[in-house]
Amino acid sequence: MPTKRIWIRSLAALLATSATLTSWTAAHATSNDPSEFPRKPVHIIVPVSAGGSADKLTRILAEKLGELWKQSVIVENVAGASGVIGAAKVAKAQADGYTLLQQGESLTLNALLQPQLPFDSQKAFTPIIKAVVNPQILVVNPATGIRDFKDYLARANAKPESISLGLPTNGGIAHVAHEILTQATGAKVNYIPYPGGAPAALDVLAGHTDATLITLAAVTEYVRAGKLKALAVTTSYRSPSLPQVPTMAEAGGPANYAVESWQGYFAPAGTPSTIVHKINRDMQRVLQSEDVRVQLEGLGYKVDAGSSDALAESLRTERPKYASAIRAAGLRLR
Repeated sequence: MPTKRIWIRSLAALLATSATLTSWTAAHATSNDPSEFPRKPVHIIVPVSAGGSADKLTRILAEKLGELWKQSVIVENVAGASGVIGAAKVAKAQADGYTLLQQGESLTLNALLQPQLPFDSQKAFTPIIKAVVNPQILVVNPATGIRDFKDYLARANAKPESISLGLPTNGGIAHVAHEILTQATGAKVNYIPYPGGAPAALDVLAGHTDATLITLAAVTEYVRAGKLKALAVTTSYRSPSLPQVPTMAEAGGPANYAVESWQGYFAPAGTPSTIVHKINRDMQRVLQSEDVRVQLEGLGYKVDAGSSDALAESLRTERPKYASAIRAAGLRLR
């Protein structure tokens, strides 16, 4: 009997110790202490197909963040529905910083263009950082014979929808930017939507479509190699990456025309502010490092790397601007 009582007491002590250890481990694993983040692999959802400019940006950052964090940073391409499918996956993820979303102005555009989304774009995500800004650029296959931007406008006006224009996403910034141009000039084209920038660019290269309006970073190398002819950029300034390419205003478009694109990162709503600030600081560190900055500028990006509050303010100010343009153009996605 004494032996049995000792065995029972030892078992009880062991179970109590195990319960305490389990409780401590669980609490430790979900700690909001930023010094402990990340303790496991981080997933970044890119809501477009692989190979495009957003994908290239995220893969550059993922490699450097992985080195800094000493954890794997896994890039997942979840394309479809103009980025909504990928965004919805992050909106439903646990708010612990281990699932992030790469997103740009399409977060605002989708909410304005699609009446029913599986999430509230203004409430479902916590802004982390606006990583980069860049122009959209209008490029054509040289075989089209289109000489410059004025020629493009003339052809699109003379024979509406005779020019096939690949859209990186239906309802994305390129779509809205071209609709603003159409409203101002009357130049109508035949839109061909794609699930991302890479396939849109490849079809122009192959001659399957005539042109694309796309993030400059997605086609910089093709323009430099002479495989695509650049007609104009959408911003009010020329890109240092392709300084020979005029703005649309300079090239004969509307004098006040200007559309700037951007890419940033978000976490699910409710992610602890300590974790958000940790990720922001580490992304700033990576983006502002000399080798990464040179890589991104070579692609056509301009590093922004501001605070999470700055990204939140940018979202607030751009919404009414795009809402006005979309109403005027009569755009709607279903």
